[in-house]
Amino acid sequence: MNENFDTLANKIAPLRAQIIQHALYQEINNLCDLKIFMKYHVFAVWDFMSLLKSLQINLTCVETPWLPVGDANTRFLINEIVVGEESDVDQNGKRISHFELYLSAMKQAGANTQQINDFIDNLKIYKSLTLAFEHANVPDAIRLFVEHTFAIVNSNESYLQAAVFTFGREDLIPAMFLSMVNNFSVEESQKAEIFKYYLERHIEIDGDHHSHLAIAMTDQLCGDDQNKWIALTKAVIESLEMRIQLWDAAYQEIILSKQKA
Repeated sequence: MNENFDTLANKIAPLRAQIIQHALYQEINNLCDLKIFMKYHVFAVWDFMSLLKSLQINLTCVETPWLPVGDANTRFLINEIVVGEESDVDQNGKRISHFELYLSAMKQAGANTQQINDFIDNLKIYKSLTLAFEHANVPDAIRLFVEHTFAIVNSNESYLQAAVFTFGREDLIPAMFLSMVNNFSVEESQKAEIFKYYLERHIEIDGDHHSHLAIAMTDQLCGDDQNKWIALTKAVIESLEMRIQLWDAAYQEIILSKQKA
């Protein structure tokens, strides 16, 4: 790795710490809290897959006739991550994407999946994020988070996509999820078994393997190009700020629900 990673790590460290230490996690004490959190988080799970596929489109050939695209090492890195995210296994060993696994976790917990399903259905119909958000009545914090992700997707700049994917997602997720759902009651834990499996799976895969692949991919795409490092630092900082706003909104709704209880 080159020294630019150290510079980036120092610049994003305060934001990263805010996310990892966010008060939200300590407020998720029961299924009611978890259901609210999942309503927000499922959109991040979905747009993560879109960011991932944008990298695969830009770094490999996904059309016919097939032609070799880019560097074979980079192709290997992104294709391996895609396999793990798009075709992993559920708690019973059945092939499933992480987004579909998350929806299963929501259903088991009794969380409302109508909003995310309405959003996807409207996206299929209108082919427009704006209209899909409007028709599904999606909260502003979710909309802003997803819109930032798609600004990176639509930039068609692989190095930006890789950086946000790596430092806004893969390298962050294991530390972010490490402390959740360990204090649920036994009865409630049974209804959060798939969610806990989802968390443990991400900690295992992202922390031990995918984050290393993503860092290597970003390094290959940027090299020593200082203009790229300046641009990607800005994009990563923005992505982390969007995550904090998303978590703030979920936290505030959980707090409000407890005050009403």
